[in-house]
Amino acid sequence: MEILNKNSTFPKNVSLILGFFDGIHIGHQEVIKSALGEYQTVLVTFKKSPAEFFGKNVKYIYPRGFSYECVKQLGVDYILEFDFAELANLDADTYLKNLVDWFSPVKIFTGYNHTFGKNKLGNPKFLEKNQNKYGYEFFCVQECKKNEKTVSSTLIKELLQEGAVEKANNLLGRNFSIVSKVVDGAKLGRELGYPTANMHYPEDIIKLPYGVYCVKVFNKPAILNWGIKPTVSGENEIIEVHILNFTGDLYGKGLEIEFIKKIRDEKKFNNLDALKFQINEDIKQCSELL
Repeated sequence: MEILNKNSTFPKNVSLILGFFDGIHIGHQEVIKSALGEYQTVLVTFKKSPAEFFGKNVKYIYPRGFSYECVKQLGVDYILEFDFAELANLDADTYLKNLVDWFSPVKIFTGYNHTFGKNKLGNPKFLEKNQNKYGYEFFCVQECKKNEKTVSSTLIKELLQEGAVEKANNLLGRNFSIVSKVVDGAKLGRELGYPTANMHYPEDIIKLPYGVYCVKVFNKPAILNWGIKPTVSGENEIIEVHILNFTGDLYGKGLEIEFIKKIRDEKKFNNLDALKFQINEDIKQCSELL
């Protein structure tokens, strides 16, 4: 898969897929898969959420690079990545005409709620109305529902903020994960018999609530505490993950952590013996899940 920008040589006679696609959840996957097969595919998107341009503090489900890797695995040939600021003042017809001039699309695919152009006047009805004018065939993929709820990035973020990891994973079609670099810690876990890798939570990713989670690292079961370690410090936020049946030096390495389930809230224990006992119970529960 090749990532294009405005200075690239664009392929012609393609199927265009329009959307931001944060998370590449099962609804996004339906839109993308519907475009695959007959022609080369180009997914047109933005480096950052358009909401950032309008001053909102946006938290993402995944970094854009991770989302693009998911798009690649689905079989898309190209991604055209725009800076939204360069297009924010374009009206819908000019934006569409540019895409037609650049790509001579045979087909265009969007989700049911996709909008574009100034004041969001471009939408599925607009694309359908202009099919004959610009010589493409338009396909609108209807909403994807799970348990009678419409699958969306917003819903997934809400579930993650609640700690409902299993429900979020079900809508993502994969385990929610983060990637962070291992940093030096106080080594208290090692003294307790449970050495941990310490990491900071990625700043621009939607934050899970503090707590203890069953996770996977290197496809191995692991137990993770995210919070402020109230028993021993109660100050700075940190992730501590103990990988079961693992030995090795991880300092400075980037780890991908897949979240499986929240086991319990973070809590303060009366002493380190009580903490150690609870860690052992958490590990037992994680082992049963995985």
